[in-house]
Formats: sequence, C-alpha cells, structure tokens
Amino acid sequence: MNVHEYQAKQLIKKYGVPVPDGGVAYTRDEAQAIAKQLGGPVWVVKSQIHAGGRGKGRFKEDPDGKGGVRVSTSLEDVADNLQGMLGNTLVTHQTGPEGKQVKRVYIEAGCDIKRELYLSMLIDRATSQVTIMASTEGGMNIEDVAAATPEKITTEAIDPALGLQGYQCRKVGFALQLEGKQVGAFGKMLMSLYKAFVELDCSLLEINPLVVTGDGQVLPLDCKMNLDSNALFRHKDIEELRDEDEEDPAELEAARHGLNYIRLDGSIGCMVNGAGLAMATMDIIKLYGAEPANFLDVGGGATKERVTEAFKIILRDPKVEGILVNIFGGIMRCDVIAEGVVAAAREVSLNVPLVVRLEGTNVDLGKKILAESGLPIVSADNLADAAEKVVKAVKEAA
Repeated sequence: MNVHEYQAKQLIKKYGVPVPDGGVAYTRDEAQAIAKQLGGPVWVVKSQIHAGGRGKGRFKEDPDGKGGVRVSTSLEDVADNLQGMLGNTLVTHQTGPEGKQVKRVYIEAGCDIKRELYLSMLIDRATSQVTIMASTEGGMNIEDVAAATPEKITTEAIDPALGLQGYQCRKVGFALQLEGKQVGAFGKMLMSLYKAFVELDCSLLEINPLVVTGDGQVLPLDCKMNLDSNALFRHKDIEELRDEDEEDPAELEAARHGLNYIRLDGSIGCMVNGAGLAMATMDIIKLYGAEPANFLDVGGGATKERVTEAFKIILRDPKVEGILVNIFGGIMRCDVIAEGVVAAAREVSLNVPLVVRLEGTNVDLGKKILAESGLPIVSADNLADAAEKVVKAVKEAA
C-alpha cells in the first residue's frame, strides 16, 4: 500500500524525524490560510499523487507549463498554483502517458537548500535484510545514478538480530559528506527512520531529496513510503490512509472478490489458480511472442461466482485481445472453473478468442461443460499448447 507524501511525513514525524511544516488544501481559501499560518515568505505547493517525478512532470491540460511542484512567494501565488493543479492530470515518468488526476495539494514551508542528498531503506531480497541506500546525488532518479556513477551510491545492510548500529549511521553520514554536528543529527534521524520502517512494516522508505539547509540542518524534503499490505491488519490507523482514487479500479474490484489481480501492458488476459502457475503462464505467453495483460490468481477455493467476476474484470481491460484460462485442479475443481467461464462468457458477450487448459480434479466434467456450452472455446492439452493457440488466435483475429 502506498501513501501520499504528506501522510508519510506525518508518520515519520511521530518517530521524532524533523520535517518541514505544512498542510493539505483542497481549495484556494484553504491554501492561503495554510500558507498564512506557516508564515512564509516562501512556500512550496506540491501535487499529491502516488508517483515520483512530480517536479519534472507536466499537466495534460498545460503541457508547456509548470510541473507538479512549484515555489510560491505570495499568498496569491500559492492559491494560483493550487488552482493550476487541482483537478488536472499530472503526467510523470512513473505515471505513464495516462497520468494521474490531482485531487489534493500539499502546502509546505520553504527552506534554504544548500545540498540535496538521497536516502532510502528497502528490503534487499537477496539478503532478506533491511538495507540503507544513500548517495550525494539527491534529487535525481537513483536508477540513473546507479547506471552512470555507481560509485556514488553507498549501501549498508542491517542485521535483523542486532538492528541499526551507531557505527553504521556514522558510516552513511560520512559517505554523504556530512560534517560536525550534522553527523550526529543525521544518525539520530536514521535510527528513528529505521524504527519507523520496522514497526510500520514498510517495504520502502525513500527520502529524495534529503537536504542540508543553509543553517546546517538535515531535513527530509520529500518522503515516499510503501507498506506491506499483508501486515495492514496490525495497522488499522494506517489502513485508513488508503486513497482508493490512486488505485486501479479493476484491482480494487478484484480485491473485493478475493482475487489477486494486477493490470499489465499486454494483450493476452490470464486467469490462473496459484501464483506460481500464474507466473509460469505469463512467462510462456512471452515465450510464444505475446505479452500478458494481467496477473490474476483466482486462488485454490474459488467459487463459480468468483470465477465469473474474474472473467469480467479481465474483459474490462480494452487492451485484452484474447484470454488464456489455465487451471490445475487440486483443491480447485475444473468443473467449477468451467461453469464460471461459461457463465461469464455468456454474460459479457465474449468477442475475443478464449483458450482453456484444464487439468486435475473433475477435468473430464469440466471439458464436457465447455464442449457443450455452444461457445467458441478452444481447448488445450497442456500449457505450451494453450499459449501457442491463444497467441495464434489473437494474431489471426488482428
């Protein structure tokens, strides 16, 4: 689960991390009231969407204008900048060309920036440890820094049994070229960030930029936080921060029906039971020259109704040109899948090729249901046969 920048800052502030003052506005009057309370004379107006690169992004309604992060020097300028963002669609390198509509704006006190640094904590899957990444090249995409100047990135793995140690904080601080009291202040902040990371069940905590101000303070000027959705049962207060406007409607609908669905960019819709089998299905679709349109795991105990909803969710994606259903009936019964597929195909007036591969419990009954449905369903003998048939059918239909 993602949260907005201002929400992430509120969360780390509870752990003692110093953050610039600010407030969320939805109208011109609210923006001016917040700015007046902050005192000025400089404010930063920030679009709040779940995507990075906001400052370099552009609005669809004004592609040649300003980005999604703007500096203001008067109350009227604050209000004008908010008005230029609210309700408009911001396109960044992370949103894709469709962009995201701005529905809330964060007004923050400006600060005197002397240096911009990069700092993040994430789970390193290779070591199963929380790892710190830091760089003197803040304000840039860390991927670009890694590609062009990898020597400017410092990494520090944290032993989960020991936790973050003081010497590690100093090591990272020196790598960021901090001096004097800055190193101690940074170490204290890093300890607080690590505590927040662990206690809030984060998967990513990124501060870019982390700035050194003109008077020597070290402050997080931006904050991105991803939280483990599987741990939200421990954090009901954080779950309330969820902004469904920022999420894919199809993924939300799938979650309501107990389905694991992620939209992708391809043209072959997939409905599979089991995450591993779903990954293998996507791989073999690519092997045969096409791209999967989604990841969809209906689970081991799906009902006919859940299968029907899964089928309908796949077909709501306009990019889908064909569907591959790949079911191995262990706990799941093949006849239940077949009934769901037939019901959904009739309900939505199926108009794209459909290939079904069934194997396992009640497979003969499942195949009989499909064969007697009167629908143009292509049966496959195995996974390779299914992938080859669906890719061929899509190409022929085009």
